[in-house]
Amino acid sequence: MNYWLVKTEPNECSIDDIANATQQTMRWDGVRNYQARNFLAAMALNDLVFIYHSSCTKVGIAGIAKVVRTHYPDPTQFDPESAYFDSKSKPDEPRWYAVDLQFVEKFSRVIPLQELKQNPALTNNKLVQKGSRLSVMPFSQQEWNAVYE
Repeated sequence: MNYWLVKTEPNECSIDDIANATQQTMRWDGVRNYQARNFLAAMALNDLVFIYHSSCTKVGIAGIAKVVRTHYPDPTQFDPESAYFDSKSKPDEPRWYAVDLQFVEKFSRVIPLQELKQNPALTNNKLVQKGSRLSVMPFSQQEWNAVYE
């Protein structure tokens, strides 16, 4: 099993949105960074994913989801009405992927970024490093366990 973190703005998709979605499952799409896309492609069934709320009043890890469908072409890249449309992407050669995530758990509180930065087990994790803007990133099992105790 692998462990991940995905960042989202809760006004677009929050842990509550995933929990309240049909079958508590939501397509994770709109990723437009190649390294983050490659991380999506590396996700396997039942991998666990921290849901991280950003650009909001309570920034931090809000809960957990799991991968229930591995990478497939992100349909928003082909939709001219979508903010994530990519005119260079073609159905026979998609550039971007999506995965389906299913709700597992909402934390009783958001674990704030400042607290995560103070966790010695996360020193080498991209989340706490200055200038890191990736929306999808791996966590080692040790890092995951240090947050989820």
